Amino acid sequence: MSSMNRRDALKASAAIAGLAVVPNAARDLLVPSRRAPRLRFAVVGANHNHIDGMVRAVQRGGGEFVAYHIREPEIAAPFARRYPNAKQVSDERAVLEDPTIQLVLSSIIPVERAPLGVRVMQHGKDYLSDKPGITTLEQLAEVRRVQAQTKRIYSILYSERLEVKAAVKAGDLVKAGAIGDVVQTVNLAPHRINPPERPDWFWDPAYFGGILTDVGSHQIDQFLFYTGSTKGEVVAAQVGNFHHPEHPKFQDFGDVMLRGDGGTGYVRVDWFTPAGLPTWGDGRLTILGSAGYMEARKYVDIGGQPGGNHLFLVDGKGIQRIDCSQVELPFGRQLVDDVLNRTETAMSQAHCFLATELTLKAQKAATQATKLA
Repeated sequence: MSSMNRRDALKASAAIAGLAVVPNAARDLLVPSRRAPRLRFAVVGANHNHIDGMVRAVQRGGGEFVAYHIREPEIAAPFARRYPNAKQVSDERAVLEDPTIQLVLSSIIPVERAPLGVRVMQHGKDYLSDKPGITTLEQLAEVRRVQAQTKRIYSILYSERLEVKAAVKAGDLVKAGAIGDVVQTVNLAPHRINPPERPDWFWDPAYFGGILTDVGSHQIDQFLFYTGSTKGEVVAAQVGNFHHPEHPKFQDFGDVMLRGDGGTGYVRVDWFTPAGLPTWGDGRLTILGSAGYMEARKYVDIGGQPGGNHLFLVDGKGIQRIDCSQVELPFGRQLVDDVLNRTETAMSQAHCFLATELTLKAQKAATQATKLA
C-alpha cells in the first residue's frame, strides 16, 4: 500500500464510492443526535465516502464525534470542513491511546481495515468498519483471534440493509410472519463504474478483495439475516471480466448461490449500470416466503414512483405498496447501546463473522465466468 500516491488516495474516495452509496446522503448529511452524548467516538481513515453515513448513524444513536486521523491531506481538508467540531490529530495513536474514546469508525482502503480493527481492539476500543471489513481469510482468522481475546466489538456497517428504510421494514415484516417461512432471498446489485474517476488500484482485486468480497458482502449479509440462517455454505460462485479487457485482473460481474439452515439465496453483482439511470444502481431485494413475497426497490422504481425505499408485499390478500418514509433506522442506536451495555442488539459477532466468511469463501471458490465459444 505504501506505493499508492496521494492522487490515488484522493481518487479512492470516489473510486469505491460507487459500491453502495447510502441513498439521500446529501439531504441527510451531518444530522447529529439532539440528545446528550452517550459516548465519544473517533474516525481513523476516510477513503470511502461511506464514512459520512457511518458518522451520522452513530450520532443518531447518541455518539459524540470528537476526533479523527486521516493521513491524506487532500481527503482530510474537506472532511474537516464537514466536521468542524471534531479535532484532527496527526497520528492514529492519539485516537487509540485516548481513554475517553470508546468507539472507532473507519472507511480506510479495504485491505487496511482488518489490521486497523485489530489495533483498535488491542487498545480496548470497539470498532465499526465500512464494508468489506475484512478482505482475506487470513485477516479473518486474526480478527477472530483478537476479538475472542479482547472481547471487543468488531462490527461492519452493511448499509444496504442497516441504513435503507425499505430493507429495515422488510426485516420487520419477515419477523412478523407477513410472508410465512422464508424460502429464498434474491439480491441484484448493479453498480455504475465511471472509469475516468477510478484510481489505478481500483482495477486490482488485491486492494479490495474482488467483486464478491466487496460488493457481494452486502448481499450475503442480507441472505443470512432475512433467512435467519446461523449456518451457511457456498453452493456455487463465479466471477468474470466481460467488458474491461484493458484491466485483466478486474471483475465486472459475479454471482453466488447460497444455502443456509434457514433458506437459500442467490446474489448477482455487476458494474453495468447504464448512464441513463438516475442513481448509481437499481438495487433489488426479493424475499420469497411460503405465504407470499416481498420486493424492495431500494434506490429507484423504474417506470414507477420517484425516489427510493419502495417496498411491495404480495400475499393471499393482494398487493400492497408500503410507505417506508417513517421507518426508524435503528442501527446507530443499537450499536451505541451495545458499546455501553456489552450486548449484541445491532449485529451479533457471530453473524458479522459468518457473513464475512461466506463472502470470502465465495470469492476464493469462484470459477471464471466466460461466454461459450
